[in-house]
Amino acid sequence: MHRRAFLALSLSVPFAGCLEYFTEENGEEITGPGDVEIVWHDLIRDDPGTEDERVALWGAVRNVGERTLSYIEIRATFFDAEGEELESVIENVDEDVSSGAEWAFEVEFPHYGERAAAVETYELEPATGL
Repeated sequence: MHRRAFLALSLSVPFAGCLEYFTEENGEEITGPGDVEIVWHDLIRDDPGTEDERVALWGAVRNVGERTLSYIEIRATFFDAEGEELESVIENVDEDVSSGAEWAFEVEFPHYGERAAAVETYELEPATGL
């Protein structure tokens, strides 16, 4: 696939505040985004204007906390031009990420063609596990 278009969106993704703890159904403790900082992110389009058009987000997160993280999750929510949510996708890493380390991620929009062409903006939300 050729990279025919590269669209970099500058989005403000707020991550300030204290850690908020909650528990998932499986009992794993998850914290808020306080230990994770999104270093950069870009929206990538492959084959725009075709039935093979693909949209993905590339980015990197950094562990800014003092402890090693065993789980990092990035939730990407994709929106159309009217601000309607098109899809929400989660990407994660299940390996230890030490303090100060960075992790590159890619979150792919799960549809191609016209549905991918409808993606205009996105939001990113990180979470970490203990």
